[in-house]
Amino acid sequence: MAVFDALHISSSGLSLERLKLDTFSTNIANVNTTRTEEGGPYQRKSIVFEEALKSSSSQFNLNNQKSFGVRTTEIATDETVVMTYDPSHPDANAEGYVASSNVNMADEMVNMMNTIRAYEANATALEAGKDMLKQALLISAK
Repeated sequence: MAVFDALHISSSGLSLERLKLDTFSTNIANVNTTRTEEGGPYQRKSIVFEEALKSSSSQFNLNNQKSFGVRTTEIATDETVVMTYDPSHPDANAEGYVASSNVNMADEMVNMMNTIRAYEANATALEAGKDMLKQALLISAK
């Protein structure tokens, strides 16, 4: 394991969690949007990610790949349509139903709290890695 691998893994986690927070914030901001530029109501977005693998030449690693953090593969759109009855709404159809955003505010808040905890854990791991490297430099300087 290279010296900076732990720092890179933590930083990729921080980047992923920041992107997730941005996405959840956008979902919450558009919870009442019934008309978008693409037409139709705003549809909930979510982040799809996977483990980032890197080739390894280690004799202990049988498949010659090791984890190197995470990477985003897709920003997925939930295309579920939610119809609400509101005949006074300007976007209501002839029967009085409005195609509404499929964002659930409670779900988005829970997702945001979980993401904040994961961000804090990655920040703590990054700080611990920095402290270990700093101590190693101090020991080697003596």
